[in-house]
Amino acid sequence: MSTKKASSKTTRDEMRAEYDLRGGERGKFFAEYQKGTNVVLLEPDMAKVFRDSEAVNRALRQFLAEHGNAKSPKRRAG
Repeated sequence: MSTKKASSKTTRDEMRAEYDLRGGERGKFFAEYQKGTNVVLLEPDMAKVFRDSEAVNRALRQFLAEHGNAKSPKRRAG
């Protein structure tokens, strides 16, 4: 039976600094996900304008009322 020698190198932390999850909140969107709600993350410039989901939904409903419900084109076989 062979045994593996322990590496003399110290194990480096491979996680990049931008992936620091220490300030994260576990399960923050879990309840909404379970209800089937779509969770969308806004970029900072949009989050300044649309402060909550009510504002986003209002703007989207107004857009659809003015521009119609966008339907994707049907794909043809071939």
